[in-house]
Amino acid sequence: MKIDQKPNISAMGFSVEDFFFSSLQEEIAVDELCIRLLRDFCRDLAERHGMDPRKAGKKALGADYFLRDFVVSDRRLNIFKVTAHEITAFAGNWYIMKNLDPDIRELTGILDGVEDFYRFCLEAGKITAERFRELAAACGRTDYYGQRIEDFWAIEDDGFIAWNAACPLPE
Repeated sequence: MKIDQKPNISAMGFSVEDFFFSSLQEEIAVDELCIRLLRDFCRDLAERHGMDPRKAGKKALGADYFLRDFVVSDRRLNIFKVTAHEITAFAGNWYIMKNLDPDIRELTGILDGVEDFYRFCLEAGKITAERFRELAAACGRTDYYGQRIEDFWAIEDDGFIAWNAACPLPE
């Protein structure tokens, strides 16, 4: 294990600003950057942290779903500008609505990957310690997200409006 070394995101040939986009062409480029970054994240978990490659791959897959499907494709945000609010909206609303059978075990695995990804970004100096603490706290609210899933399955009549309002997606 080589955890005394920092991950070298800057050697990957991009900066935080490269993840801003406004056109479809730029979005495609950001998506490709995300893939490269996620591969480096996975490699970092396995090589620098000594994690089993299969476990590292699962964590990268969870982060991939959050980053590429939610943050970039749906929310159209820079992955380094994500706040705790976006993680809560993802886990407490979007994930539940977009999955045929939302499952807290699956969601917990995704959030573990998201938290480790942002720890990787912290170690590389791409986000602040304060931002990481906020994101990690949002990832750790699994009791709340589990209750949101249970409440979703219990919706009757016009109950969706109240359920959605309790944890809305950002505009």
